[in-house]
Amino acid sequence: MKSKKRILSGMRPTGMLHLGNYHGALANWNNMQEEYDCFFFIADWHALTSDYEKTDHIHGSIQEMIIDWLSVGLSPEKCTMFIQSDIKEHAELFLLLCMITPTPWLERNPTYKEQVTQLSNKDLSTFGFLGYPVLQAADIIMYKAEGVPVGIDQVPHVEITREIARRFNYLYDKVFPEPEAILTPTPKILGIDRRKMSKSYNNAIFLADTPADIEKKVLEMITDPQRKRKKDPGDPNICNVFDFHKLYSDDALIKEMDSGCRNADIGCVHCKKEMAKNLISTLAPVHEKRQYYLDRPKEVNEIIQAGSEKARIVAQETMKQVRDAVKI
Repeated sequence: MKSKKRILSGMRPTGMLHLGNYHGALANWNNMQEEYDCFFFIADWHALTSDYEKTDHIHGSIQEMIIDWLSVGLSPEKCTMFIQSDIKEHAELFLLLCMITPTPWLERNPTYKEQVTQLSNKDLSTFGFLGYPVLQAADIIMYKAEGVPVGIDQVPHVEITREIARRFNYLYDKVFPEPEAILTPTPKILGIDRRKMSKSYNNAIFLADTPADIEKKVLEMITDPQRKRKKDPGDPNICNVFDFHKLYSDDALIKEMDSGCRNADIGCVHCKKEMAKNLISTLAPVHEKRQYYLDRPKEVNEIIQAGSEKARIVAQETMKQVRDAVKI
């Protein structure tokens, strides 16, 4: 019987997860756990690369994130969920990979340049921030992952990991496979203000939001900016609410909203209320499972501990091979 192909992915613990996180990663993870040997980790050390000055939120965010993962369907019987910092072998492999990674590889990383510009309010002139792709490479090749599920914008991250693995294998011994990027579809989903959905923009709909919270946020959503009055025809193709309908409403309602908007038969408030109703209905099972785990923190901790122990066994075996290859 052929073993499943192993994949690995992670998230930084930055607080409660929102619909952008769900459609950008979690929905794909949920499907992949049926087909792959999945390792999913909470990247708490990575959170320090940009938030090293304020770390008090990280511990609480870890628990919130695991609960969100479980609430959307990730199962400890189908995938391995663990915390990065629980596996100290990540730090050892990161150190060894730092010794062989040329600095220009990191300086040309497009994400590094973009984030330095975008996060100009933070001092990112640290080795940790420049070198986070090396830590990311250690995370991935530690488990000899053959694939990494990413969006198209993250492919350069995987390419750096492939280069580092290739260099290690050339210098010492062939220990690591070169992981492939697994491109995953990500539906268009913006925040309530039409910008990218983000906690920092205060425009997100969270998986943990109550039905009342969801309805309030949906009613605040920006629709077709050209449609000033109900009698004005609208264009669903540029309406964020209509994009949500395509995710959460059935075909009949989508068609009805499309026609009603273009012909000015319905107003934006009606369109929003219909979408909110379907979004709330879709998230109801998520809320039910979330409450189950909120009421059982001991069970959540046991899931984390079991996942970290499984990951540690794999990491220890990998590091034995690495030390033998490097001869230290």
